[in-house]
Amino acid sequence: MRDVVVRVVVLFATLTMLLTACGQAAPSTGGSQSASPTAAATTAAPTAATAGTTAATGDPILIGVAVAQTSNVALLGQDQADAAKIAEAYFNAQGGVNGRPIKLVIQDAAGDEQGAINAFNTLINTSKVVGIVGPTLSQQAFAADKIANQAGVPVLAPSNTAKGIPEIGSYVTRVSAPVAKVAPNAIQAALNINPNIKKVSVGYAQDDAFSKSETGTFQRAVTDTFKLTLGTVQTWSTKDTDFTTQATAFLNDQPDLVIISGLAADGGNLVRQLRDLGYKGLIVGGNGFNTSHIYSVCKEACNGILVAQAYSPALDTPINKAWSEQYKRQKNMEPGQIPAQTFTCVQIMVEALTALDKQNPLAGMDLAALRTALNSQIQGGTYQTPLGEISFTKLENGGGDINQKQFYVAQIKMNPDGATGTFEFIK
Repeated sequence: MRDVVVRVVVLFATLTMLLTACGQAAPSTGGSQSASPTAAATTAAPTAATAGTTAATGDPILIGVAVAQTSNVALLGQDQADAAKIAEAYFNAQGGVNGRPIKLVIQDAAGDEQGAINAFNTLINTSKVVGIVGPTLSQQAFAADKIANQAGVPVLAPSNTAKGIPEIGSYVTRVSAPVAKVAPNAIQAALNINPNIKKVSVGYAQDDAFSKSETGTFQRAVTDTFKLTLGTVQTWSTKDTDFTTQATAFLNDQPDLVIISGLAADGGNLVRQLRDLGYKGLIVGGNGFNTSHIYSVCKEACNGILVAQAYSPALDTPINKAWSEQYKRQKNMEPGQIPAQTFTCVQIMVEALTALDKQNPLAGMDLAALRTALNSQIQGGTYQTPLGEISFTKLENGGGDINQKQFYVAQIKMNPDGATGTFEFIK
């Protein structure tokens, strides 16, 4: 493994040049996928760190990416698109799928159900991708994943943590840990900082399926797990910009802790307005806060927000070091959970395709058969990823849910400029 790590480090210079070439979305391409294998068959899939170091050549294998590039969700979706492009360059530099490159076909899923449906239909029927990474929101997944499942196209969910996502169908697998396993850790961290917390106020975006699911988890944790008093419960729309009513209600409730389930845009604005009105207590943000884009929304008011996470850039593994280094070179900041999960989705696609090609060469396999085989390989594998070691539980009446061992809590620390910051992980 040590010589592999050395090769990964040597690749950094090459990858930096490659990243400049991956700024445009790949064009849609028709036709079924086939491969010309370049390696002898084997029974084990190589990890990202053991792939070849010769840049991939030949006809690319098309992988779909359907994430939000427009709408109020674009802050999250753009992070996902950037992470996917980094993964494309990284794995192609290591040899792609046994010498054959991957090519991302990126479609804008916008921020609503119809946007995701349109993106999925285009990727499945026009671009003829082997599988799809996306969409950005759980609410979109409940609408669009059904289409992929009916078509027999594997979906890897990079940021869909609401209850019921894998149960959509056997072709739906998520890399994003369910909110019930992650969110309560942030409340425990708040209690570690302030053991005198007694009363908790909560709020959520009522038109977002994930936020509604997450706030249920938070509220049950407040009353059942931690035996705290649940105060006012405030709601809003993800499209709202004025949160005076909600912020005032929180202040009147006089809580020791406020928990906000929303996206970076609406949730960040609420944080800023709540601080402007004088709230001094601790704030816990939900999974929608897991992006560095939140800094530009609530600015200095972001300081101190606690966020439970399924990823840490400090995880000391070769693949996480390689991924986080590339992200920092491109974005000039450490990666957060959502881009790390998106990179992981592309990694799993590549490793599963590589394993298939070695076991049973892809050349001559029609698209439908390839998609089915890919789905089975994805759900049956174990992967060393930036999230740590992960595998999937095959659900009796659905797809695959992630098995992940490590979770974290971070606290946002803003820099003196009030515009940039970091997620500092609490041990």
